[in-house]
Amino acid sequence: MARGVWGPARGAPVGALTLTALAEGIRASRGQPWGPPAPGPQPQPEPAPAAGEPGRAATAPTAGGEPLSPPPPQEPAPGAPQQTPWSSWEEGALADLAVYTAACLEEAGFVGTQATALTLSSTLEARGHRLEDQVHGLVRGLLAQVPHLAEGRPRRAALRVLSALALEHSRDVVSALLRCSPAPNRAATELWRSLSRNQRVNGQVLVQLLWALKGSAGSQLEALAATRALGEMLAVSGCVGATRGFYPHLLLVLVTQLHKLAWDAHPPDTPKVWAPSHRGPPHSHASCTVEALKALLTGDGGRMVVTCMEQAGGWRRLVGARTHLEGVLLLASALVAHADHHLRGLFGDLLPRLRSTDDAQRLTAMAFFTGLLQSRPTARLLREEVILEWLRAWQGDPEPTVRWLGLLGLGHLALNCRKVRHATTLLPALLGALSEGDPRLVDAALGALQRVLLRSRAPVRLLSVELRPRLPPLLDDARDSVRASAVGLLGTLVRRGRGGLRVGLRRPLRKLVLQSLVPLLLRQHDPSPDTAESAEWTLACCDQALPWGLLEEVGTEAHYHSPEALSRICHRLVRWYPSHVPSFLSQTQGYLRSPQSPLRLAATLLTGFLVHHSSPSHVSQDLLDSLFQDLGRLQSDPEPAVAAAARVSGQQVALLARVQPQPCGWRLLRPGRPSCLPARPPPVYSDSRFQHCSLPGRWGCSGPG
Repeated sequence: MARGVWGPARGAPVGALTLTALAEGIRASRGQPWGPPAPGPQPQPEPAPAAGEPGRAATAPTAGGEPLSPPPPQEPAPGAPQQTPWSSWEEGALADLAVYTAACLEEAGFVGTQATALTLSSTLEARGHRLEDQVHGLVRGLLAQVPHLAEGRPRRAALRVLSALALEHSRDVVSALLRCSPAPNRAATELWRSLSRNQRVNGQVLVQLLWALKGSAGSQLEALAATRALGEMLAVSGCVGATRGFYPHLLLVLVTQLHKLAWDAHPPDTPKVWAPSHRGPPHSHASCTVEALKALLTGDGGRMVVTCMEQAGGWRRLVGARTHLEGVLLLASALVAHADHHLRGLFGDLLPRLRSTDDAQRLTAMAFFTGLLQSRPTARLLREEVILEWLRAWQGDPEPTVRWLGLLGLGHLALNCRKVRHATTLLPALLGALSEGDPRLVDAALGALQRVLLRSRAPVRLLSVELRPRLPPLLDDARDSVRASAVGLLGTLVRRGRGGLRVGLRRPLRKLVLQSLVPLLLRQHDPSPDTAESAEWTLACCDQALPWGLLEEVGTEAHYHSPEALSRICHRLVRWYPSHVPSFLSQTQGYLRSPQSPLRLAATLLTGFLVHHSSPSHVSQDLLDSLFQDLGRLQSDPEPAVAAAARVSGQQVALLARVQPQPCGWRLLRPGRPSCLPARPPPVYSDSRFQHCSLPGRWGCSGPG
């Protein structure tokens, strides 16, 4: 016999020994006494018996699967080995038969391989509970010998051996396979998949793999082997059905494992300096976990969940240390949309984890809990008061991530809560979060406020009053996402209150709109595409709520940078809101100092047209003096278009200053009589209204070519 995991080869050819002689040889090789050695030459081995042949394999089962009766005790012949009692002899014979069969499988061409493997599989099914000591050795032998078996019945018979062994010893089989195959190989894959196809054992094996995965906190290799085995088993059609009863638990364990892997690869408390090597955990372990998740979801009919995650970049986010919770939120949203039959089980498994002392478990559970609140039936599994109490308690946590998840949960609850008073109680926490320094928290609060406004009885007046001092600074926030969200919230607020605005009501909202008008006009040229598009949409909402009739001009100015369209907008604003002209000019003056050239250019043009259409009585000399100085500095701007526009707008300021009542110390122009001055000519800027601004050119990037 070839030398392998079973030790040195025996002296006799494979299949030529009887079971008793084989047991004697094995025990002799192990140093176990069997009896006095026989004097003289040993008898020649007999041909290998067929399975179930009388007198050759005492423990071979009958056709019905029951082992034959033991032979009657006989006196040992001279020189023959002494027989042990029946019970120990039977255990030794069964164990040796297992070892013998696994060793025989190495000889693929041996004629007795098939019969011997069938004999062993039947014997194990009947007597498997007596082979605990031999499980690990047998599994190692199968793992080494199966690749050399021919396709067909011999290989299927050998795989039946493993399934029969796993039926009584699933824990030992799983442990042996994980230890013997830490690296991926075809033999281990075939063994795992054979266990997966056997519906009598696949559930037990999956449970053992789950516990192995949970208990492998200190062993990355064992966790990797268990994850890879789960992926191989779950990829077999029909195996996911065996997870009934612990499907949500398995899903949470896999997602939590990704969180721990991401933290091990790049801890979240390290400085946020990213390099290509800091994108997540090692590819082999992370990819195995992701593939196991995909197989679990796909096998349960959740193919759309997998597709949604791929389209939204959810799998990539799940393996990142700083984006893992975003990936969990995406996964929860996809489950709510396409696999809601598991939401109750997930929700039930999440509740104990919310109080876990393990950060990875607790944060992953919080993210899942927050995402599942999007499902109204799931959110109603608990009383709204209880959920609201938890989410508000999260706002007092010192960890910003916990506060962020709490704000997201408040937003989902605001959309689904049945009682108006509960939606109103959310506002203090949401409004207070607008002053947070973390942009995630501010974005989450703005999004939650938008969901509050989407309710049928939204508190429009209350929010108009509360947002008036808080929202305008966010329109000019340095963070792109915050600016875009703030502009979008204003548009939603105007849409919900447009009925009252048309009939002259909503006085606080009207003031908020006029206070934000100049930022909205200029933010159409924001370098952030999201902010620019949101500003255009919000201006369209304002045009509908306050019937300005400027929708065409707003679109033309936004997409074509048309000076004529901007001139018409300024003419109507000055005519309708003459008392707000100084405020409009003061706000525009702040953008003249912007570090972004598109905003400086837009502010320069807006200043020129506002000044041109303004009456001398509406603008103070101090304001004109300040504008003239700022425009003078812009005439040496490194951007040629800004410098040219500053010269034209400066001329408009000088012309308006000529017709002002001149106080002492006016340094711009010599005093003169306004009645003697000619009418002010309109400003003439470079006109590009028929040249559509493509996205590369619009955002300050050169186009192709």
